[in-house]
Amino acid sequence: MGSVLHTTPPGHDVILYDGHCRLCSGAARRLQRMLGASGTRLRSFRDEGVLAAFPGVTADRCERAMQLVLPEGRVVEGLEAVVLALGRRPLGRLLRVYYLPGLRQLLDVLYRLVARYRFRIAGRQCPDGACALHFK
Repeated sequence: MGSVLHTTPPGHDVILYDGHCRLCSGAARRLQRMLGASGTRLRSFRDEGVLAAFPGVTADRCERAMQLVLPEGRVVEGLEAVVLALGRRPLGRLLRVYYLPGLRQLLDVLYRLVARYRFRIAGRQCPDGACALHFK
């Protein structure tokens, strides 16, 4: 994953995740705890108006991987988004092993597999009944 694009700069880190995915929502809660009061905001891309704030980020991209929109507008996706978001934390520097040759490719393949089958793995959560619209 890890492809980069530029969008409207938010002025702070924003992580876009799938709020209808139990696995993604749980990971977002854990990530928020690890990030603490770092200023990084986590938003479900499925919430109304969220994607409109980031015109360079499409729902299709968000369906495939978590998106990290950096303060200057650069977007990084997938596992690299987690590595960069946590990399500024004291123990987050240990995540740099992700960039070791071969390990990054292996972890990215595993991430893509989990992302593709996330609803089969953990199910959906749509408190507003929207799953019936999104997942026919």
